Amino acid sequence: MSAEDRQFTDEKFMSASDKRKVLRAWIRFLQNGCKQTQFTADLYHHLSQHCSFIAHYDRHGFYSVYFERHTPETFRFLDQFDPQKSGISAEYGTTHWLSPSVTGSDLNAAMREAAGPFVDSLRRHFAEIHRQAEMAQVNRLLAKHGLIAVPAGDPTAPVTGCTAPPERVVPNVNLVQPQLFSE
Repeated sequence: MSAEDRQFTDEKFMSASDKRKVLRAWIRFLQNGCKQTQFTADLYHHLSQHCSFIAHYDRHGFYSVYFERHTPETFRFLDQFDPQKSGISAEYGTTHWLSPSVTGSDLNAAMREAAGPFVDSLRRHFAEIHRQAEMAQVNRLLAKHGLIAVPAGDPTAPVTGCTAPPERVVPNVNLVQPQLFSE
């Protein structure tokens, strides 16, 4: 069902028209791989006011926490909206945001339904971005020490650019501390 076809109710703090607008923004955001350009002010406002998220100071701060760093928070966010999961809030650890007494609860349910087709591919996408960032970090550290990574699946790959490991320097250790824990 499209956002235009969705039947929402007017509430004191959110009209049915506003709910359709947020749902359209939500779908665009997910379809475009959670790009910052698609993270509208209306979508941020609804998430921070009605979906059990704190404000994070502003829209850009919220986006940074969930979509720039690709940390476990990203995956908790996706889990919250995954209709195959319980809907536990990424920040509060409850499902209160789905309660019928919450402003926009009909929109929240629609957002979970709309997220269904996207969450698995978004999880894979963000996991791959996270993996690539970790690999880049490993490569930077290896390069710092004159080393390179050799792919595990190719034992015949030439190892170039490696240097002998630096001599290990053993610091002068004060043996008083270990004596405190001996029998």
